Amino acid sequence: MNKNRMDPCKAAKLFCDKNFFTSEIVLLGGSVIRGEATDTSDLDIVIIDESIHSAYRESLFAYDWPIEVFVHNKKTLIDFFKSDCERARPSLPRMVAEAVVIKDNGYSSRLKEQAEGLLNEGPPEWDSSMIRMKRYFLTDLLDDFIGSTNHGETIFIAGTLAESLHEFVLRTNRHWIGSSKWIIRALTAYNPVFAEKFIESFSAFYQTGEKGQVISLVDSVLKPYGGRLFEGFSLGKHSVEVECGENER
Repeated sequence: MNKNRMDPCKAAKLFCDKNFFTSEIVLLGGSVIRGEATDTSDLDIVIIDESIHSAYRESLFAYDWPIEVFVHNKKTLIDFFKSDCERARPSLPRMVAEAVVIKDNGYSSRLKEQAEGLLNEGPPEWDSSMIRMKRYFLTDLLDDFIGSTNHGETIFIAGTLAESLHEFVLRTNRHWIGSSKWIIRALTAYNPVFAEKFIESFSAFYQTGEKGQVISLVDSVLKPYGGRLFEGFSLGKHSVEVECGENER
């Protein structure tokens, strides 16, 4: 991280005192708080202000820092907590839970407790029909990957396969998923050994074009759930049959 920059907590306070002086709570989260900041890291600032009526996000520069500000009132914050958890990517709850408090009206500890509680609870459990559907789509991606003879196309199939595989592994084990760099972070939080195998398998394909390790990895993940699925899978068939029957009457 660039050591010539202003201290992130000081920069966040000055920024919010100037631009969000009606705010009641200011939280600073993200990589600068986790000790993972790089030269391109920004300040992730959550603002709670009851005078605003709808949530918004804004990106700008101040005090030599790129800043992303997430502006909420208490209701919109909780609504975003819920939607993040429903999609199994708890970006905002994580940001709030790990954040340091820059400004407080006495309510920030309760918000942080709510965020931590959601993170500890994990995402909603997949039922058997959802697992079956995801198993089918993962099989379909694997078949595309195996059958592709165009290297350019295969590169992008592999990327989609990796994202779908990480989702299947984590959701069937009730762990949070990620996107981009958070895919590996989420896998490592779940199982560091599996995460390393995941990296090795896809790295082998990208470096050499060899598909075997990826195929074996996907098959090992699907095996406890019955392996690859194609024959016999249907989606929406029952509802179509019922609708046709009703029309005939």
